[in-house]
Amino acid sequence: MARNSDRAGESPPPPDPLPVAVVDSHCHLDLMETEVEAAIAAAVAVGVTRAVTVGVDLPTSRWQADVADAHPELYAAVAIHPNEAAHGVSEETFAAVAELARRDKVRAVGETGLDYFRTPPEAHAAQQESFRRHIAIAKETGRALMIHDRDAHEDTLRILAEEGAPDTVVFHAFSGDADMAKVCADAGYVMSFAGNVTFKNAVNLREAAAVAPAELLLVETDAPFLTPVPWRGRPGGPYLIPLTLRVLADTRGVGVAELGASIAANAERVFGPW
Repeated sequence: MARNSDRAGESPPPPDPLPVAVVDSHCHLDLMETEVEAAIAAAVAVGVTRAVTVGVDLPTSRWQADVADAHPELYAAVAIHPNEAAHGVSEETFAAVAELARRDKVRAVGETGLDYFRTPPEAHAAQQESFRRHIAIAKETGRALMIHDRDAHEDTLRILAEEGAPDTVVFHAFSGDADMAKVCADAGYVMSFAGNVTFKNAVNLREAAAVAPAELLLVETDAPFLTPVPWRGRPGGPYLIPLTLRVLADTRGVGVAELGASIAANAERVFGPW
């Protein structure tokens, strides 16, 4: 049998289906090599009946909004990713994001936030300004705010406090530790865990997942990125949610059906009923 590294470009096989229907709260269907209809069908076959597909710039945000309009299983999120925002964002672009956010099938403003891993210090101010503007758009449109926070916990939390957070805040691919999870919980922020919570070295993420309140938990793939073990490094899809959900359930010491039902209810509260 070929080693995983020899088959890095292949999509993993489907996992065992879940006993309850759940939602992939963050994926990028435009970046997957699989056609949208096939990606949805593969996810539905294992119990992942809904997904939120997420933009990172104006063209991809428009794409997500349009594809969500065409598929009842999908909602969309629209924004300028912080790594794009580091180069500056025009007023026309902010206005276009706000217009997209008002569309019925767009249920979140994101992913926005801060990324100090890829952005040099001289570009932090541009990212922070864009983040502030997206917070305002989320509040103006009544949408959830979907945050990308990488190596920028302190500034992310500070800016949320300074601007006044929207009613619903989601930390996508939560990357903090248990202490940050408690801070987010106290603020009522939702924490969405991705496939990296399954990685062997992600002890801090599992500790965070263990203490996060059940009513503030979501699960996501960030597909095609952050593919969970045992398929780390291969292209992911919403159909791999069961692998991550089962690790979360084991980490929290609860049944998969119980956690899945709770997360499904949280997704409806965050994004609205499908």
